[in-house]
Amino acid sequence: MTRKPVHLALYDTWADWETGHATAHLALAGFEVRTATPGGRPVTSTGGLHAGPDLALEKLRPEDSSLLILPGATAWDEGDGLAPVARAARAFLDAGVPVAAICGATAGLAREGLLDDRAHTSAAAPYLAATGYAGAGRYVEADAVTDGPLVTAGPTEPVAFAREVLRLLGAYDDKAVDAWYRLFHHSDPAAYAEWTEAVSR
Repeated sequence: MTRKPVHLALYDTWADWETGHATAHLALAGFEVRTATPGGRPVTSTGGLHAGPDLALEKLRPEDSSLLILPGATAWDEGDGLAPVARAARAFLDAGVPVAAICGATAGLAREGLLDDRAHTSAAAPYLAATGYAGAGRYVEADAVTDGPLVTAGPTEPVAFAREVLRLLGAYDDKAVDAWYRLFHHSDPAAYAEWTEAVSR
């Protein structure tokens, strides 16, 4: 079966470290990872990396994708310049296509009303409360949360974020994902053999 690509939205000040585990291991599992930026413009990360996109975000259709990944960025908290990205996430969720948001991207989803009725997490409850959203009662103190087609995580949890994404897309079975998480999050040496055995089957 041919898998649809995974799309990583990028924008100026995106947090380099937050989505690397997810995109790298999705690619290793056979997913094509493509980048999309607002207006199809080149962008620069927090770490100074320059990225040219595969396509403009405005041309991205949910039906052509397996998942939309939204990294954090200081730009999420500097006005409404990334509101079109949050609206793209709404289109994905409305179409039943998964969205995974980490760090500041969760605030963007909160402002768009996408967390009002879904369990979610972020950097901290007060951070999201400052957006004025109506979903505070659905906030969960956890490393990462999956509710239906939506994954959320805080900025210190890129490995847990990837764990939820790998599970959601069925990139690996549960045993493999568990071993992967113990290897990359806990540095469990026993997990390496379990991970390699699980993915070689």
